[in-house]
Amino acid sequence: MKRNGNLDTQLHRGLEERHITLMSLGAAIGVGLFLGSASAIKLAGPAILLAYAIGGAAMFIIMRALGEMAIENPVAGSFSRYARQHLGPLAGYLTGWNYWFLWVATCMAEITAVGVYMDFWIPGIPRWIWALAALLIMTMVNLIAVKAYGELEFWFALIKIITIVAMIILGACMIFFGLGNGGVATGISNLWHHGGFAPNGIKGILMAMQMVMFAYLGIEMIGVTAGEVKNPKKNLAKAIDSVFWRILIFYVGALFVILSIYPWNELDPTKGSPFVMTFDKIGIPYAAGIINFVVLTAALSSCNSGIFSTGRMLFNLAEQGEAPGGLGKLSKSGVPGKAVLVSAAALLAGVLLNYVVPAKVFTWVTSIGTFGAIWTWAVILLSQIKFRKKLGKAAVDKLNYKMPWFPLSSYLTLAFLVGVVILMAVFPDTRIALIVGPIWFIILIAFYYGKGLHRRKDSQAAPSLAGNLEPVHLPE
Repeated sequence: MKRNGNLDTQLHRGLEERHITLMSLGAAIGVGLFLGSASAIKLAGPAILLAYAIGGAAMFIIMRALGEMAIENPVAGSFSRYARQHLGPLAGYLTGWNYWFLWVATCMAEITAVGVYMDFWIPGIPRWIWALAALLIMTMVNLIAVKAYGELEFWFALIKIITIVAMIILGACMIFFGLGNGGVATGISNLWHHGGFAPNGIKGILMAMQMVMFAYLGIEMIGVTAGEVKNPKKNLAKAIDSVFWRILIFYVGALFVILSIYPWNELDPTKGSPFVMTFDKIGIPYAAGIINFVVLTAALSSCNSGIFSTGRMLFNLAEQGEAPGGLGKLSKSGVPGKAVLVSAAALLAGVLLNYVVPAKVFTWVTSIGTFGAIWTWAVILLSQIKFRKKLGKAAVDKLNYKMPWFPLSSYLTLAFLVGVVILMAVFPDTRIALIVGPIWFIILIAFYYGKGLHRRKDSQAAPSLAGNLEPVHLPE
């Protein structure tokens, strides 16, 4: 094992199969489903099920593209490294910093939300105190060891999964057997009785697509764990393979139950989560408190994942000379401690900013998150396309994990992402994303050329794609 003074220079493979499996689920289930789904339903009506299914299919292809590269070359930094290798140094630089910033932006909203959720139980205490407490606790967890992160995320994800499964089962009992409705089965007629399945037409579905894709932000985080997963060939493949079915069950399944029980036009986003209303309808006591706890864990889970992701991305950027060198050092517990602390400091600034101008900052951070996610997903697809083009037919045949229906699947999914960006430009509520996002990239590009990073040789920027990892021997 290499050493730098007394510090390891290699990330530890401390994530086991159960960690990566639950993390992949947890990344896909967040406040976008628990809270944001109400806004999406208001736009599309029951046809939101179609929007989530289409978005889920696109994410399945994106994750297969990432998996094809990650299983062949499991490195920290993941898609940032692949962008550098296959699309060039500037693409890798932009992707790394973009991913760091989009997670910082997303976590700003999540940490601030913790204060809102805690106010439900203990009103009167300033919300910034709860937000600060959440930030400190999640930062400490990420500084201990990667296994501590994995354990906490395992339990956070488990809480969310149990809640959704319980709602689907109980809701199905209400739909088919009349549970909580005097024994009278409600059926599924609410899916078409209130203005039709798509009451607002195609326009409503298109308007909801941006919110739908924002809900999927975080699934690609599986790739960031590639440098710290035990037996990545087996565990990464298993996690990625099941992403589509998880999305189908947890997103489409849960919303199918909600929309069958409740008329879509009675689900008011201003009155809270549709999950709370569904549990109330079924007759579960203290439903609001139960779901508030689940949403709180969802926010903490997203914060936990965000600090993990941003720390690893800064570590990767430092290794390539695109961030201060000190951020590329690991603590004795094998985590990029300084990188984690810098990310946490940025989040602290975000919490303070949310305290001062909460309404404006929320719009900014969600817009940046969506724009940044689409950039990341597009880069994954473009990198995979170039990766395939560099391989001969014999090498392609030997791939352990292949993208299905290549190249058609990659190009169609890219076209879909371009379509979402166009929709964001068309509708006024989401247009701000196409202002904030490009400004961030202009700043990054100016720094890239201003610091002369474009004049470095490849060996200076990325001495080895696997240089920070212990040797991995994958089974045949």
